[in-house]
Amino acid sequence: MPCIETAHYCELHLNRQSGEGVTIGNAELGWNGRERRKAAFSRRIIGLPRAVKRLIALGIDAMLCALSVYLAFYLRLGVWVDPRGAPFNPIMASIAIALPIFVSFGLYRAIFRYAGWNAILTIARAVALYSIPFFLIYTVIGIYGVPRTVGILQPILLFLVIASSRLLARAYLGEAYQSLWRSTEIPKVLIYGAGSAGRALASAIRSGGEMRLAGFVDDDPSLWKFTIDGIHVFKPADLAAVANNRGVTDILLAMPSASRARRAEIVARLRELNLHVRTLPGIMAMASGAVSIKDLRDLEIEDLLGREQVPPDERLLRRNIEGKVVLVSGAGGSIGSELCRQIATAKPAKLLLLEFSEYNLYAIHQELLRVVQPNTLDHSAIVPLLGSVTDERRVEEVLSIWQPQTIFHAAAYKHVPVVEHNAVDGVHNNVLGTLILAQTAQKHACSSFVLISTDKAVRPTNMMGASKRIAEMILQALQAAGSETTFSAVRFGNVLGSSGSVVPLFRGQIAAGGPITITHPNITRYFMTIPEASQLVLQAGAMADGGEVFVLDMGEPVRIMDLARNIVELSGLTVRDADRPDGEIEIKVIGLRPGEKLYEELLIGDDPLPTEHERILRSHEGLLPWGELVPLLEELRAAIAAGDALKVRRVCCLLVPEYVPNSPLVDWVSCARPETSVAPVLEKSSEAVS
Repeated sequence: MPCIETAHYCELHLNRQSGEGVTIGNAELGWNGRERRKAAFSRRIIGLPRAVKRLIALGIDAMLCALSVYLAFYLRLGVWVDPRGAPFNPIMASIAIALPIFVSFGLYRAIFRYAGWNAILTIARAVALYSIPFFLIYTVIGIYGVPRTVGILQPILLFLVIASSRLLARAYLGEAYQSLWRSTEIPKVLIYGAGSAGRALASAIRSGGEMRLAGFVDDDPSLWKFTIDGIHVFKPADLAAVANNRGVTDILLAMPSASRARRAEIVARLRELNLHVRTLPGIMAMASGAVSIKDLRDLEIEDLLGREQVPPDERLLRRNIEGKVVLVSGAGGSIGSELCRQIATAKPAKLLLLEFSEYNLYAIHQELLRVVQPNTLDHSAIVPLLGSVTDERRVEEVLSIWQPQTIFHAAAYKHVPVVEHNAVDGVHNNVLGTLILAQTAQKHACSSFVLISTDKAVRPTNMMGASKRIAEMILQALQAAGSETTFSAVRFGNVLGSSGSVVPLFRGQIAAGGPITITHPNITRYFMTIPEASQLVLQAGAMADGGEVFVLDMGEPVRIMDLARNIVELSGLTVRDADRPDGEIEIKVIGLRPGEKLYEELLIGDDPLPTEHERILRSHEGLLPWGELVPLLEELRAAIAAGDALKVRRVCCLLVPEYVPNSPLVDWVSCARPETSVAPVLEKSSEAVS
């Protein structure tokens, strides 16, 4: 039969997955005994060799020929007669005539479990041809002892029983085959965690049919070797053996209340299994609803960090927000939008969203209208303002009308290669935008101004980092010159889930079949979640006395090569390398990009001071007095106005003594100008005197 190889594949694959090879379903699927027996019988029938199945079909049709003759006698005579008497002759004739005709019409090449109207029409044509000789013999000519009406009744009955047999086979075997095929396609999973979340997830899996449940794994010894709703609970030490014997493809972590350190420990152990690992969100994220398969998500880097998030100090969170007019620049960006979400729950009097991107402004405004309760913040108090911090007229207009008391300045170009290739506009936005907003805030007596800075401002090797360090210096100089506005900056590393973040990039590359691209095998980065970073920014700003550069404790830096390997292995795939040339995903080193550093730092000086918050430190940073800073800023402004990228970089070198470019000038416009001669990267001293 066609597709018999597929049936064998299903059977073999199922046997590998189940480790038992006797049933399609089992107690783990919640099937009852009758269904299991039916499934087992159907599997055996489907798995028979093609020739054997054809012989069975021929035998059944022969019996149906006999049955139809016997029924025709009953309908004519009204009594059941001995089949060895008068019916014997027409029974043998029916079999001898029908089977060759059925074979010639291809009735045994068809797959019964797919029988439809076309198959019924084929049967009708075959029986119509069969009825001609049978009618001639037993009705027209006549045989002693056989009623002539049998020649008419029997072909009709034969069509009915043959057609019915095909439809029954389709209904019975087709359902079993589909179940068998689905069982080889859908993942077989273990749930790590047999608590309430794990049991709810198991119930969702059973009702959804999208996965097959192989068992629970739990750390509690009292649950081992027992069953929950017929599902076995295994100990973690047996996880590898269970996964291998039962053909498990996925591990689902159902431990929403577990600490991050515990989750990281479990994830590290699961890496070795090369299974797809997914997890339920934290307990707070699940508090409002039932557990669903849709709640499952792939592991993120925060699941691997093992660093606990310190609960925010509500007093610090609200100090500069509650009852005040708050402005967030870059409100539609990764950090800016999360700041808006956090601020909106702290009951400000008004929240001003200043954003250059129309779509980003629309998106965050609509989200806040949707999620913020009117009793927390009236919807009319959320004001979306389209504009750039480099537009002095627009900034003056906004601050003069609403007189914000607290400003969080998150508007910046942050991607190192983009700013390196667009140096003039990058510095214009990051430096002059900060200068314009800070001076206008000072003019309108803003109480608190907090700059969102970056670890790339520490001993920068690129224009983005240098521009952010200059922005910090502007605030330090304004504060030192005497200001009623409290200026401060908060410096941190990479933020998970932000636009351009490495984790979504890696996942996209894995989905495309690889390779994963990293710039250097030893490159490391600090990581923090967006909500964690935003909460710490709000709290740091509340602790500012003026002129501080706050540094967030980012924990230990993460080696990007290790991160890439983790993501591949926790996706259930293998890394292709020298030790495993048959691996599925290659990790390709493409070289450092212009301005990129191997290692990021958070401090320029040493011995940072502690603060009220255990994860926030005060950094000792040098500053340039306002009187010395202004001429250099004016020179920078003139270079920007002239579009002179080389001059912009030279002035940045003068402003930031620690800035040492590690690549030639790669500004697209400057490189495209025929009169521009781009020399290799200059020594610090030669750039400084140019």
